Amino acid sequence: MSFSKVIVTTTINPPTEALNKFARLDGWHLVVAGDLKTPTPYHIDGATYLSPADQEKLAPRLSELIGWNCMQRRNFGFLWAAKQGASLIATVDDDNIPYDTWGQTTLVDGEAELDYFESGVPAFDPVGATGYRHLWHRGFPIQWLAQRDYSGKTRKRMVVDVEAGFWNGDPDIDAVCRMEHGPRVTFSDGPFPLAGGPIAPFNSQNTILSSRAFPGYFLFPRIGRMDDIWGAFWLQAKGFKVAFSKASVFQARNEHDLTKDFEAEILGYTKSHLLVRSLLANGPEAIWDFLPQGSRSIYEAYREQFG
Repeated sequence: MSFSKVIVTTTINPPTEALNKFARLDGWHLVVAGDLKTPTPYHIDGATYLSPADQEKLAPRLSELIGWNCMQRRNFGFLWAAKQGASLIATVDDDNIPYDTWGQTTLVDGEAELDYFESGVPAFDPVGATGYRHLWHRGFPIQWLAQRDYSGKTRKRMVVDVEAGFWNGDPDIDAVCRMEHGPRVTFSDGPFPLAGGPIAPFNSQNTILSSRAFPGYFLFPRIGRMDDIWGAFWLQAKGFKVAFSKASVFQARNEHDLTKDFEAEILGYTKSHLLVRSLLANGPEAIWDFLPQGSRSIYEAYREQFG
């Protein structure tokens, strides 16, 4: 059996309300990449569970290189979906509860008409474009917060490779922003869809990628909570386009220690602005100067699975 539209996640929790709802969505198939901490036996009706043994069988060298007890086991769900011939792959978190209309339509692979913002700095913060100017998307370089400029808005048609959906409830902001504001939000549908450039952060918690994009998308291990953000910057440096769409999930965020989140984001606070500048100036190869030693080999072990 093959699946044309696949939802991918990883979890160390028993089946959640969010994942049970994702598993019941028409036209989509949920695959859960387990970890050593995932409760066993693990089962969700209508979903596929990739056990640690399944993942080691799928790509043994990659499994060894990535290691265990990390969010980056999700990459094995991407591989599984690609081997099913999926045309769309969604990546979600187990605490993002989908609305009933989730995934019924998508901007991906179509030409969307949207508001496009030419940022006054090298990165675009989509959260600030919604009216919540005191908040910012996780991974947006904090060095540029005061310089965000939304005055350069134009109407534009754009072929979309990645649709990054927003999230009501507890939004995806960094630990500094969450410590200060502790927001609970309901985003208006009005500003969406929107995009901006030259590069924008997007996450792996409510995002749909085209089949042509996901071989070049990767969650890098050993860089903490920048795994998806730096993967997003890197993908856009390769020329892929992201658009942000209205909130399609409610994030009832799992319990987090915000101090630990902060520690896991320090690389972003100190280096993301430098990475963005280097990617824009030097192209996607610049990322290897910012990643831990051996990261290229890990990605190549992933990429070779696509043939």
